[in-house]
Amino acid sequence: MTEILQDRLPPEMEQPARLPGMAPLGDAPWLRVDEAYGAQMRHRQALLATRRDDVLWLEEGAAESAREVLAEVRGLLPDLGFRDEGDRIVCPDGRVVVPDGNDPLGTLGLLVQEDICLLQKRGDEHVLIGAVLCFPASWTLAEKAGKPLIGIHRPVAEYDDDLAKRVQRLFDGVRVGRPMWRFNRVAYVDPELHQPRLEAVAHRRIETLPPVTPYIRSERQCVVRMPVSGVVVFSIHTYVVAAGGDKSPEA
Repeated sequence: MTEILQDRLPPEMEQPARLPGMAPLGDAPWLRVDEAYGAQMRHRQALLATRRDDVLWLEEGAAESAREVLAEVRGLLPDLGFRDEGDRIVCPDGRVVVPDGNDPLGTLGLLVQEDICLLQKRGDEHVLIGAVLCFPASWTLAEKAGKPLIGIHRPVAEYDDDLAKRVQRLFDGVRVGRPMWRFNRVAYVDPELHQPRLEAVAHRRIETLPPVTPYIRSERQCVVRMPVSGVVVFSIHTYVVAAGGDKSPEA
């Protein structure tokens, strides 16, 4: 299990995190490959093979948007150590992935460490229309599928009506070529990356933590606007590092 952990958090994610904490990403790529890539991708591959219905969902009619995201990601891969040969992609760990236009989210799940969520503006809110979510942190994809942002974040105590409006304005304001990012940091007892929890029990996780916890889980979350469909990508790069600490929850 230790090979699936990162050595340390990135320097920009070591300070305390606060909601919503969004900032311009600037010239930094919204995708990353780190030292845990190989081990994390083996875990993703196994989850997609054995628990696909739990970790991947795409709304009917959203396939074209998902294919656009896959095309955008492929344009970034060469700078991350991938070799895109057209009909196949050689990954940094040596695996070969054959892109499947009929399964764009499944292909993304085998290529990148990030979980990828797709949100589309409907009415006044962005709604989740698809995701490949192998490493959920105390939430379950099936419960969030098709829900707007405020429904996705239930039951986060800090996510009140005022914060919901601020986050929606941030999503509305994200422009093509100008992604935003934020991070969180939470204490965990178990380093397992696949940590789904139902809403009914998710809020009790903090209450059951011991006084000292051996792991810190932190997510680098990027918000990226697609140029054609206007769909927003919410990407999640998960870091888990060994560290003691108190059970003070963070966003």
